[in-house]
Amino acid sequence: MRSLDATFALLGVSVKLPIPEILLPVGISFYTFQAVGYSIDVFRRQRPAERHIGMYALFMSFFPQLLAGPIARSSGLLPQFREKHVFSYSRATGGLKLMAWGFFKKLVIADRIAIAVNSVYSHPTDFTGLPLVLATYLFAIQILCDFSAYTDIARGAARILGFDLMENFRRPYFATSVRDFWRRWHISLTSWFRDYLYFPLGGNRLGTFRWLLNVAIVFFVSGLWHGAGRTFVVWGGLHASFMIIGIATKPVRDWIDTRAFGERLHGIRRLSQMFITFNLVSLAWVFFRADSVRQAWYVITHLFSDFHLSVSLGMGLGLYEFGIAILAILIMLIVDLLQGRGSVLARVGAMPLPIRWAIYYALLAAILLLGECGYGEFIYFRF
Repeated sequence: MRSLDATFALLGVSVKLPIPEILLPVGISFYTFQAVGYSIDVFRRQRPAERHIGMYALFMSFFPQLLAGPIARSSGLLPQFREKHVFSYSRATGGLKLMAWGFFKKLVIADRIAIAVNSVYSHPTDFTGLPLVLATYLFAIQILCDFSAYTDIARGAARILGFDLMENFRRPYFATSVRDFWRRWHISLTSWFRDYLYFPLGGNRLGTFRWLLNVAIVFFVSGLWHGAGRTFVVWGGLHASFMIIGIATKPVRDWIDTRAFGERLHGIRRLSQMFITFNLVSLAWVFFRADSVRQAWYVITHLFSDFHLSVSLGMGLGLYEFGIAILAILIMLIVDLLQGRGSVLARVGAMPLPIRWAIYYALLAAILLLGECGYGEFIYFRF
C-alpha cells in the first residue's frame, strides 16, 4: 500500500490507502511455494497425492528449512520420510561440520560487515565515494554469507537427522554471466520458477520475442516474491535486462572470445567475465538493499563522486574489526576455490587427525571469540 501511495504521489495524485495491520508468519513465502509445487506435481500426475496427513504435514513443516529454504520438492523429500533412519556417526559429524561453517559465515562475516552496511545504507546521503562503494560490495558479501549460512545450518541439521536437502548455493560469485549466476544462486527458488512458471509460459520454444518476454516475466515475479516495494521490482527488472542483453549479445561475445582470447587466454577471459558479472550483480543489489528507489539512485550516482582513499569511521567498524572481516572473507574465498575442485569436507576428513582437529578447534574458536553475537536475524526471514 505504501508503494502504491508513493507511485500515485509521483503522478501528482494524493492518495492514502488503508494499510491493514496483518502479522504474517515468518517464512510464509517459502512454504507457500513448497505447497504450490507439491499441488502442481500432483495435478500434472508427476507424483501420487500423499494420503497420509501426518507425512504431508511433516513435509510442509519440516523445521530445518521451514523459514528460509531451501524450497524442498515433494519428489525429493517426501520419500525420505518413509525410509528407516538410524543414527549414523558419519552423517552426524558431517552435519555438525556443515552447521559450524554456516555459523562462521553468519556470525563472523555477515553480522560483522552488516554493521558497516547498515551504517551507510541507513543514511546514504551522509556519504559519497569510497564508503558507498565499500558498503555496496560488502552487502553483496553479506547477503551471500547470511543466506548461504542459513542453508548450511538447515542442511546440516537435516543431515544429522538422516535427511538430505538440496544444495542451494554453488559459488555464485564465481559465475561468468548473469545467467550462470542464477544457476548458482538460490537454486531451489530458481529451479522452482523454471519448472512452474518459465516452462509453462513456453520457455525458449516459442520464438525469440516470447523467449525474452518469458524471461522478463519470471524476473518481474521474482522481484515481487521478495516484496511489493518498487525497489524489488527494479532489482528484478535489472536482472531481466542483464539476462536479455546477455542472450541477445551471446553470438557476438562468443565470436570475440574466440578471436580475441582463444584457448591460451582462457583464464583471463574467465576472470574478466567473473569481474563484470560480480559488478552487475552488485549494482542490482543496491536496489535490493536500499529503502527506496530514490535512495538507491543516490547511491549509484554518488559511488565515484568526491572519491577519497580514506574511509570514514562513520561506517561503524574500527580497523581491527574491519581486518577480521577481510581475513574471514579471504578464508571463505579460499574454501570456495577449493570447493571447485571437490568437497572440502571430504578433504578435511581425510587429513591426519592432529591437523583435522586443529581446523575444527580453530573454526569453533573463531565463532565463539570473533563472532558478532548480538541479535541479527537472517535477511531472508523477511520474505
